[in-house]
This record gives sequence, structure tokens and C-alpha cells, in this order.
Amino acid sequence: MQAKTALLAILCCATSVAVAADPADAKTEKEMKPYTEKIANTDVSFDMVPIPGGEFVMGSPADEKNREEDEGPQFKVKIEPFWMGKHEVTWNEYDIWSFNLDIQRRKLMRVKADDKEKAADAVTRPTKPYTDMTFDMGHDGYPAICMTQLAAKTYCKWLSEKTGHYYRLPTEAEWEYACRAGTKTAYSFGDNPAKMDDYAWHYANCNDTYQKVGQKKPNPFGLYDMHGNVSEWVLDQYIPDAYKKWSGKGTVQFPISPTTPEKLYPRVVRGGSWDDDPEALRSANRIASSADWKIQDPQIPQSIWYHTDAIFVGFRVVRPLKVPTAEERKKYNLDPVIPADEGR
Repeated sequence: MQAKTALLAILCCATSVAVAADPADAKTEKEMKPYTEKIANTDVSFDMVPIPGGEFVMGSPADEKNREEDEGPQFKVKIEPFWMGKHEVTWNEYDIWSFNLDIQRRKLMRVKADDKEKAADAVTRPTKPYTDMTFDMGHDGYPAICMTQLAAKTYCKWLSEKTGHYYRLPTEAEWEYACRAGTKTAYSFGDNPAKMDDYAWHYANCNDTYQKVGQKKPNPFGLYDMHGNVSEWVLDQYIPDAYKKWSGKGTVQFPISPTTPEKLYPRVVRGGSWDDDPEALRSANRIASSADWKIQDPQIPQSIWYHTDAIFVGFRVVRPLKVPTAEERKKYNLDPVIPADEGR
């Protein structure tokens, strides 16, 4: 009897350790650890890094060199904990959704879709691009580019259904908080752009093309390419003086300028890119999208999925520890809204 009791205790302990060992199942901030998410029925996975909750001052001080007017006035923000993609989303990940590669592989392998995959299969996928969207700059290990914000948001919805974990784009505040990683300087490595080559791909060192993700040094949170390589979509509409409504209001929680389907431009990307000079790669710098980003799209009407001229724009995903309610997702327009008229 004593032996059976001891054996049961060992089995229970082993089970407990096995459950606790999966960091993707963390329920509290203390339990959050880095984890790798494998995309089912593919050979592709991606890494997520825990970003601790905290407070920071958003925007740049008036005396920061090369500061733009839209980076102020500064205001205090409280950020809830979340995970963030260690790297920008690569073509290897993005093409699974955009070209139905997971569905094709299941058919070839004669594997039936489980409930998660059935839900993912129901998410809208983009029309086929009219040209190679890598523009011969590289595919495997390189960041996906040229997608609209709607496409990036829809990818996140598909990924959420596919994995059972809630993923979305970061808000502008979450992105800057993660980029700064506790720093208050122009870049996460200080104020001196002379150190830029150690941390970022930019106009002077990129050989006129984007580069494979993760080759430079990470920021203090362990995130790669937050400065440069490709600019990254966030959830916000671009409003030049948006910070004025939050400045002087104490510590603001979840500041966001929600987008609406009716107002496509401008929206925000962050981080600067391989096509920018170092000042555009500053942590506080804001970049507004424009209709010119699809000026060469020959289709009539133009695609809602591709910014054919934004060969410098990609994105990375976040996963908030606290999943938003349906009301919160609707209030802040966190989910993609596919227009009935796709002629945008």
C-alpha cells in the first residue's frame, strides 16, 4: 500500500512538472517564459519572448536630436504583460496562410483537419499576388513585406485560430515599450547612432535590400530588428497630434487610436527600415502610411491585401497574457474587418 501511494505521488509530481514546463500555458506574469510556437502540419515555428508589464514615458523629449513634432507631448503609459515575436514574421510563416500551404500539405499527407484547423481554414485568405512580392530580395528567413495592415491583422486572426493562442498586432504604445525595453534614449542601445551597425540594418549598411531576421544584436528584452530591417505595422490610425489627448492625464492604460475601415490612410508603422537613415529608426519615431504605397498596383480596383510599393514594411505579432473580451476587441477594432467592397 505504501509503495502504491509513493508511486502515485511520483506520477502526480511528474504530471505537475510536465504541465508547468510548457511556458505557452502561463496564466500569470510570473509564469511567462520564452516559448516556441509550431504551426500545425508544417515544419515552421516561431519564437515568442515575454515582455513584462510596467510603465514608461511614450514619445521623445523636446531636446532629442532629429525629433519630429508628432512624437510629443510625452505622456505616461501603463502596459500589461504580453509576449512578442522574437523576430519579424518571415515569408516562411506568412506564406502558409497566404498560399494555403497548410491545407495543401494536409491533402498530400491525407491528414484530417482538427477543430483548430477547421476554424483557421474559415479565415479569409488573400488573393494571389500579381507578382513576386519578395522582389528578388530573398525568401527563406527573410521578413514578409508589402502586406496591408488589413492583411497583417487577418494573418493574426488565422494564426490565433490555428494555434489556439490569441495573437494580434501590437498597439503603437506596446511597440514603443517593447522597443525601448526600459531605456529612455533615442535607441535601445543609447543615443549614439554610430553604434547602429551592431543592432540594425539601415540604408548605409544593407546593400539596398532587406536582410534575414535575427542577424544583429537584440535589444534588452531579447527582441531582434526592432530598429531597422523592415518597418512594422501596429494597430493605430496615424493621428499627428494624438499624444495631446493623453498628455497631462496621469498614467494612461491602453492608449490606442483605433482604425476604421472607412479611413485607410494614414496608419502607423514603427521602427524604420533598411531603406531609412538612422534617425527614422529611433524608438519614438512614427511613420504614416499613404496611398503611394500601392501606386504601382496595376489592378482595378487595387488590392486590399498588398502595398506593392511598401517593400520596406512588415510586422511582428504579440500575444497579450490577458485575452481581450469580445467587447474590447470591437471597441478598439482589434480584429480585421474585410470590406464588402474589396476595391481598396
